[in-house]
Amino acid sequence: MSKSLPYSMKDVEYDNAKFRQRSFTKVLNQTMLTKDVKRKCLGCSTGKFLVIIMLFGLAYLILRQPTHAVSSHGIKDKANVTVNTSTRLRRVFRKPPRLPPRLTPDEMHTNNKSVHQLDADTSKWMGKQQQVKGAFIHAWSGYKKYAMGFDELMPLSKRGIDGLGGLGATVVDALDTAMIMGVEDIVNEAGSWIETHLAERISQKGQVNLFETTIRVLGGLLSAYHLSGGANLSSPSVGPKPSAYLKTATILADRLLTAFTSSPTPIPFSDVILRDNTAHAAPDGLSSTSEASTLQLEFNYLSDVLGDQKYSLEAMKVLEHMKTLPKVEGLVPIYISPQTGEFSGENIRLGSRGDSYYEYLLKVWLQQGASQSRNLTYLHDMYEEAMKGVRHLLVRKSIPNGIVFVGELPYGASGSFSPKMDHLVCFLPGTLALGATKGMTKSKAMKENLLSSEDLENLRLAEDLVKTCVETYFVTSTGLAPEIVYFHVENYFEEGFDGGNKSSKFLNDIIIKPADRHNLLRPETVESLFVLYRITEDPKYREWGWQIFEAFEKYTKVDSGGYTSLDDVTSLPPHKRDKMETFFLGETLKYLYLLFGDSNIVPLDKYVFNTEAHPIPINASVKRQ
Repeated sequence: MSKSLPYSMKDVEYDNAKFRQRSFTKVLNQTMLTKDVKRKCLGCSTGKFLVIIMLFGLAYLILRQPTHAVSSHGIKDKANVTVNTSTRLRRVFRKPPRLPPRLTPDEMHTNNKSVHQLDADTSKWMGKQQQVKGAFIHAWSGYKKYAMGFDELMPLSKRGIDGLGGLGATVVDALDTAMIMGVEDIVNEAGSWIETHLAERISQKGQVNLFETTIRVLGGLLSAYHLSGGANLSSPSVGPKPSAYLKTATILADRLLTAFTSSPTPIPFSDVILRDNTAHAAPDGLSSTSEASTLQLEFNYLSDVLGDQKYSLEAMKVLEHMKTLPKVEGLVPIYISPQTGEFSGENIRLGSRGDSYYEYLLKVWLQQGASQSRNLTYLHDMYEEAMKGVRHLLVRKSIPNGIVFVGELPYGASGSFSPKMDHLVCFLPGTLALGATKGMTKSKAMKENLLSSEDLENLRLAEDLVKTCVETYFVTSTGLAPEIVYFHVENYFEEGFDGGNKSSKFLNDIIIKPADRHNLLRPETVESLFVLYRITEDPKYREWGWQIFEAFEKYTKVDSGGYTSLDDVTSLPPHKRDKMETFFLGETLKYLYLLFGDSNIVPLDKYVFNTEAHPIPINASVKRQ
């Protein structure tokens, strides 16, 4: 593309002359209004005299320019007078110079930001990103030292525990985070452990939860397979070959399939006995709606890379079946029976047992929607209907400051509304934003006219809700959110249960009951901050994320290694719980690292993150083994 020439002072002088010429011509034309007037003027001596004066005036205006060039020493150069005068006559007939193209207000703002300022901003966030990387290394160091091979670390007791079936869940959950951060020592340590021990454990261990094992272990293995090279022939620089991860994932998935094939309906059983290759329902006979419907990304991707559809077919039967079940404006109860295939009860919420059902309606469609082999538009239709239901039935504003939140319907649509909101609900802002733009930036989507009125409404709700989620952090004494909050509304308020931060504007809007004041190092808010920043490019989401990270560093870091959950975020100093959840390494620190980094790293239009933050490539970029 050709560039416009600089607009010099000579061009300014030329424009001034042209302006005077046009003004003079305009006066002349207004004076000679008709041919008859012109003829009469020219027919008299006075008229001829006026015309001569006008012509001399026109010539004077053209030539009336500074006629002396100024040397570099400030001395007038008379030798240039003749040249400049003759040149000006030619300028009258020359085309005006090409002006620079007009910039949009956004472009003007960007261009006005100096290169120095852009470099400073980049350096600032790179520095913060490195601090998050340091936190990840510290968390891993405690786990490696005291709990290697166990599911989770108890950092205060300096020991490990198996609360997720004994498959080394932290190792697998943390692996792709280390890959994204480029921590080669941890990639090698975690990868080597998986290659050496995990397949044997899968064959020997007992009961595991289908959902937790799928999102953490199967999802982590598949993400590691892709990030280490996938089907590419070249070997990774560190850690096992990608085929080692895929082989272990296949061994695990074959055993987990029993939960689907043993059930009398398309709804899988909740638990699998790995060593026996059997499955059964939970003690109450029910499965969580979210757990049964949050398996499809992982099983679909495994089928894609293996070229074997048996995994995808079993998993997709769940969503195909749920499509046929009755709903309340797209919203569903939180329990479903694998024996009958029907929803159980009327409790509707987007917190525990309900959350990722809505998340996977969108993400499975995004990940597989470009495939020509199946029609998945019904998933997007279900998602859009559900979000309309959320806006109509669950969204409210608090008193006195009108903060937007999502409540619950514990007795269904005909029952009373509860102003309760789990921290888990804070996945929703990110999902709403992702659903609106499909992973591209808001500015690009707007420029290409891709956003419907409903997309814009969902994006506005996303921005309102993520602010609410952040305020549940900032309202507490520690700057960390509790597990559950309630909101002050017209028919509900309890005094004496504030967050402890007396300077918070929302102190009287947000209610935190004693049983709900714990913090488990959860990722949902920083997940949504990451997505909202990527889509809106608004730096406030980075700033909020940094404040949350600082609070984690201040109150949950354990000097000997690792980070710990807290019992009460409203008190100082907070009492510590002695547990580091696997998702702190697999999700919370990963999302913070990506929030502060380059948007080209794991781009949202090329990947979807499973509900445990393991990135899965969208269908167009899948390569088969």
